[in-house]
Parts: sequence; C-alpha cells; structure tokens
Amino acid sequence: MAETTLDQLTVASAAAGASTATTASSWIKQTCDGPHHDFNSSFLEHASGKGIAGACVWAAIFITCHQIYQYLRYYTNPAEQRWIVRILFIVPIYAFESWLSLLFFNQNYYYVYFNAIRDCYEAFVIYNFLALCYEYLGGEGNIMSEIRGKSIKSSCMYGTCCLSGHSYNIGFLRFCKQATLQFCVVKPVMSFIVILLQSYDLYRDGDWDPSKGYLYVTLIYNMSITLALYALFLFYFATRELLRPFDPVLKFFSIKSIIFMSFWQGVLLALLEKMGYILPMCDVNGNLRTLDAGTISAGYQNFLVCIEMLLAAIALRYAFPISVYLNEGVINGSAGRSVTMQSISSSLKVSGAREARRADRAKRFETIFVR
Repeated sequence: MAETTLDQLTVASAAAGASTATTASSWIKQTCDGPHHDFNSSFLEHASGKGIAGACVWAAIFITCHQIYQYLRYYTNPAEQRWIVRILFIVPIYAFESWLSLLFFNQNYYYVYFNAIRDCYEAFVIYNFLALCYEYLGGEGNIMSEIRGKSIKSSCMYGTCCLSGHSYNIGFLRFCKQATLQFCVVKPVMSFIVILLQSYDLYRDGDWDPSKGYLYVTLIYNMSITLALYALFLFYFATRELLRPFDPVLKFFSIKSIIFMSFWQGVLLALLEKMGYILPMCDVNGNLRTLDAGTISAGYQNFLVCIEMLLAAIALRYAFPISVYLNEGVINGSAGRSVTMQSISSSLKVSGAREARRADRAKRFETIFVR
C-alpha cells in the first residue's frame, strides 16, 4: 500500500514537472516566434559591451578612490569632510553594483538584488548631502537667523510661484528637510518590497500590468522623488546666497543627476520597451533560453549607469575639490569652526559694527551739544 502511494506521488510529481516544462517551453517558443533579438548578436551579451562598461567603471572607481584617499589624508575639517566622503562613495558603489548587474543580468533576475544595495546607499547619500548643506550653513538656527522674515520671491524655475506673498519661517525650512528625508525612508522600503514581489513572480521591470507590482512601485517612486527634488530646489532657492562661497551649483547638479536622473532614465527605457522599441532576446540555437524585454531594458539601464559613473566621478572631483582643505588655515583655531560659519554670520557682524558706529556717533553728539 505504501509502495503504491509512493509510486502515485512520484508519477504525479513527474507529471507536474513535465507540465511546467511544457508551459515554459511553449512560453519561450511563443516569445521567440515574435520580434526578438538573438543572444549572440546582442550588444549587452557581447564582450565589447561588458568591456566598455567595465573600463568606465574601474576608471570611475580609481578616480573617486584617489579623491577619497586625499580627503582622508588631509582630514583637517572632520565636521564637513565626513559628509563629503560618504557622498563620494556613491560612485564606487553605484558603478560596481551596476557592472555586476550587467554581468549577471540574464541569470534569474540577480540584478534586482544588486540594485537593492545601490538604492539603499542612494537614500543614504541624500541624507548626507542635506546634512552637509546644514553643516555649511551652521545648522537650522543659523539658517533661520539669516532668512527669517524675508519674503519668498516668485520663480517658476524653482517652483515658488505659488508661494508669492509668503515669508520664510521655521515651517518652510522643516518642510524642505522632511520632504527630502522621506525619500531616504521610501527608497529602502520599496527596494525590499521589490525583492519580496520578485520572489512571488509579481514584479518584472517594464511590466505595466495592473495585477503586477511594477506600475505601483514606479508611481510611489515617482511621487517620492518628485517631492524630494522639489524640496531640494526650495532649499537651494532660499539659501543660494548663503551657499555661494561653496560653489553649490555643481554640487547640487552632480548629486541630483546621479540619483534623480537615473530613475527617470529607467522609466524612459521601460516606456520604450512598452512601445516595442526594446525587444526580448532569444537563443536561436535551440537552447531554450530567453529574456523578456523588461530585463533587457534593465540591462541597458545598468550599462548607461556604468558609463555615466565615469562622468559623475569627474564632476564630483570638481564639485568637491580637496584644495579647500589642504590649507589648515581654513580651520578657526582648536574649536574646529570653519570659515563657513564666519561667512554665514558676516552680514550680522557688519550690521553689528554699523550699530556700534551709530551709537558712538550719538554718544559724541550728546557729549558735544547736550553737555
């Protein structure tokens, strides 16, 4: 009786396996019957594509690691340099993870796990960049002492046209901080959700099916990134005069390009895949393997990121030059207070000096004419 039951289970298991294999084979055949690219002719599978990406990645890693070494060697202002070093690490992490994703993009969606690591550090960089800006400006209290009560100028470029007639206050500054930092929470959480959905076959890049998770993950990402980018624009608009001594334009542009533009680049590739411009890949030699168009889109995204990281490494080298910290004279004595604080409060010192001169003139006038 036991042997009969065991035989039945074995037959049922074999039948189920055969059914699954038949379904997979029919899906592959159906996919390969339509428009597709051959594995052997794909640029992503060719050694030249991976070689070009690898060369850019290792060049970017070398440039950035040398810059990080210089910052650690001339560690004269830890209060600022610790944030900068953490920001610079985004290039090696982003580049290497993208290259690994490109190398293994055709193997069981390994790139999803590599991208999760990249996404988590991406959120960490946003936090460090905002903290660096606060460090430059001397903290929330010093920022408010400079901008409190000033009217918000209307600017369509910075999205302040709807804030015309309002003035800067603590609520405005905290909105900028909270709206930016929400991205630091949403990004890692959504990365974990993507991995979870992937394990249940409910997520696939470029699959806009409402019953799958890609559509909703993309919408949440888009809202979170848009809000964070808007908040950073508002913060820069409010403090651009205070940040002027630190050449903020290239810093803001570099960080925003790495983090925000890469996301919309991925969405654009997914839309191109949806419109049929990116085709799936099939092995015409009968090896029964195929890659859907969404995975191909993710492969192109990782390839482009590998190239872009070399440009980002060069941009960050100019955005955060080590020459600022080579001279220990930028540190104000043993307290470690940087010139930044002096420049921030310079207007207050000037106004204080003016008040002192006025008081002195009034005192002399009183001495001459009253007495």
